[in-house]
Amino acid sequence: MFSIRMNDARLWKNLVGAIATLVDEASFDANAEGIKLRAMDPSHVAMVDFEWPKTIFEEYVCDEPTKLCINVSEMLKLLRRVGGDESINLELEEKTAKLKMTLKNKYTRVFRMATLEASTEEVPTPKISFNSTVKITTTCMRNAVDDASTVSDHIQFETTDDTFIITASGYLGSVTIDVGKESEEILGFEVKEASKAMFSLSYLSEMIKSASKVSDIVTIEFSKDMPVRLNFELPQSGRLQYYLAPRIESS
Repeated sequence: MFSIRMNDARLWKNLVGAIATLVDEASFDANAEGIKLRAMDPSHVAMVDFEWPKTIFEEYVCDEPTKLCINVSEMLKLLRRVGGDESINLELEEKTAKLKMTLKNKYTRVFRMATLEASTEEVPTPKISFNSTVKITTTCMRNAVDDASTVSDHIQFETTDDTFIITASGYLGSVTIDVGKESEEILGFEVKEASKAMFSLSYLSEMIKSASKVSDIVTIEFSKDMPVRLNFELPQSGRLQYYLAPRIESS
């Protein structure tokens, strides 16, 4: 049997939205300790790594290891119906193999959606060394990404000994955002080696936009021309991480 309940249905909706940023179909692995997901987008440019311990739920039942594969885009359509102060209960019905979603407030609504055949492919954790680590508010990052989007479709991260520099440039203009390590927006700053890397804004902006609904703080880790890891802080040791491959400019 697999069943979970959360008092805040909007939190679950926002987390599903953060996952749907990269993938349409997702295979959640559930066991006695909690649920997790690791999946790559269809182009293998980006990856999402998500984990929630059972302690985050008001009720959590998982009698045996369970793989739950769902179309997260379709689930998100149902979750858009979530109102304020609603609780959510998700239960895998063994006889029908459907996922039963119950929303409760002043009245009760029940949705059912089909589950999919789970993929047996395992996505490994990338083994990358990071030379620059910047812990920063998601509000600051979202504003910086929005600024960059006005002039370009790509963005560059750069670190010096004491500054995090975000730049973007296009045919019609450019923008530079300098965030010194003493800024109140910076909550942690470590540079082993000055780093610079460029990334796609279409991916990055969606990641930050979605994750900012569930987290106020993001840790950005990168090295010269290597993938970036975005680690968004979740309550009770939950994990929401994205990896994004760099954009390499041809000489």
